[in-house]
Amino acid sequence: MRFVGTCYRAHDPRWSFKPISGDGAAIRGARFNPKGIPALYLALSIMTAVKEINQGLAYRIDPCVLCSYDVDCDHIVDLRTAEARDAAGIRYEDMACAWMNFLAEGERPPSWSIYDRLAGEGASGILVPSFAPGAEEADQNLVLWSWGEEPPHKVCVIDPSGRLPRNQLSWR
Repeated sequence: MRFVGTCYRAHDPRWSFKPISGDGAAIRGARFNPKGIPALYLALSIMTAVKEINQGLAYRIDPCVLCSYDVDCDHIVDLRTAEARDAAGIRYEDMACAWMNFLAEGERPPSWSIYDRLAGEGASGILVPSFAPGAEEADQNLVLWSWGEEPPHKVCVIDPSGRLPRNQLSWR
């Protein structure tokens, strides 16, 4: 499917000069991307972006930079409903696995097999429910494995006033 819309992400300020790199996710891997594979995790709502960066810490949030993105990406697999997951042959249990526990035990998380299969079939990303603590049914994310400045996988950070830093030197 094609996804067109506005998405959001809350960044650590130190990395806000690279708002579309996906490099942070590649360092150790994340829920839907193995180590070494860049991925761009975007929320479909502002509150979901805050829940994702906050990770369940109810009364504190580290400083962050909230960005919005214009997205126009083709080859997206929608895994937000049981019917869609069944059609794609994806198990919810694999999506929802405690992926950080697997890594801590030196094991490969089952959720990485979703990337292996779908990216191998040409998918550029997935629409998924949020697994952040406190997430509700309306909290959803777009995870991209392939994106750039041009269609068919276009992602642009919205920064008309040029407020985002150009490099890390502007941060302490």
